[in-house]
Amino acid sequence: MRVVIAIAAKDLRQRLRDRSAWVIVFLAPVLISALMALAFGNSGEFRAEIGVVDLDRGPAATGLTQVLRSPELEGTVQVRSYDTERAARGAVDAGDVHAAIVVPAGFSQSPHGDGAAPVRVLGSVDHGLQAQLARAVTESYVAQVNADRLSVATAVAAGAPEADVPELAARAALLRLPEEVGAQGLSGDPLKVISYFGPSMGMFFVLFCVGFGARGYFVERQQGTLDRIAAAPVGRGALLLGKSLSTFVYSLAGLTTVTLVSWLAFDARWADPVGVAALSVAMAVCVVCLTALVISLVRTEQQAQGFASILVFALVLLGGNFVFAANTTPTIRILALFTPNGWALRGFTDLGTGVRGWDAVGAPLLGIAVFSLAVAATTTLILWLRRTP
Repeated sequence: MRVVIAIAAKDLRQRLRDRSAWVIVFLAPVLISALMALAFGNSGEFRAEIGVVDLDRGPAATGLTQVLRSPELEGTVQVRSYDTERAARGAVDAGDVHAAIVVPAGFSQSPHGDGAAPVRVLGSVDHGLQAQLARAVTESYVAQVNADRLSVATAVAAGAPEADVPELAARAALLRLPEEVGAQGLSGDPLKVISYFGPSMGMFFVLFCVGFGARGYFVERQQGTLDRIAAAPVGRGALLLGKSLSTFVYSLAGLTTVTLVSWLAFDARWADPVGVAALSVAMAVCVVCLTALVISLVRTEQQAQGFASILVFALVLLGGNFVFAANTTPTIRILALFTPNGWALRGFTDLGTGVRGWDAVGAPLLGIAVFSLAVAATTTLILWLRRTP
């Protein structure tokens, strides 16, 4: 065991003397995570500035404004009033408001909701979510108003006296549609940007350890270092274990650094620190397996660098290291299940939204383990085929 530790310590000292290793594994992921935290730090706080153009001046139009200013939307929607549609359109185009609702004249007086022009929503391609919110609130309110009108018209058609219409309208206004759709999240904690992109960037750069390890192996083989170590009474198994241990420690140190800085400096939050540690250890083991695979497939230092780069970028593009998994296509989300970093990011996402324990990291750890075992089995098969005459 002392020999294994000595070989690992020797490799670690060599890597720590390389300034590029410090930059890629420790400095770069922290800086990029910090930039993302600064750029998207408020993305978790959804707000909508909505303008209202009331050309109707009636009770139905006033009710829509009251809905937008209701306690349920307080803190999410801020309402601004405009006198004309042209002024509201100018405000949307200038970015003063995210969307605007135009209530046409005659909206309140129309007995069945079909005598006036429809209520329209002015949106912007830059603020699609806010426009969708304004459209959803407007459509829900108009549907409720039309339901009220229909109930009053039905009562009058059934013989209710015209004198009772105001009272019937007041009673109908207290009714609600029998079915309403409401959004409900999977957990009570919103996912902070840094809680996702901190580990994401850490894994992205730590995967470059695959190239470092493979290149270092061929450099030492060219220099004769491996032959001298193999000739010593330590055995090739101790040599492989030592190099694997150095890659594992180096990778785990990089992931630990990024997660700690994200937590201490940028207020990243994960519900279960043990889960974070487990995912980091699993990814470090996976890096060791990928390094061995690259070494088994190539024969030169240049080939190792090229193949490792292709492998790393394929994994990070499919795994969702650059974008939230929810923002990708269904095909990419399925392909992410074939990558270890894709599984790890699922675990960090659940931990970042308040899920704890095995519920958060059980499936990701299993996915990473299956991937690592498949890579290890492939590496073993390749080495066996090469040795078979």
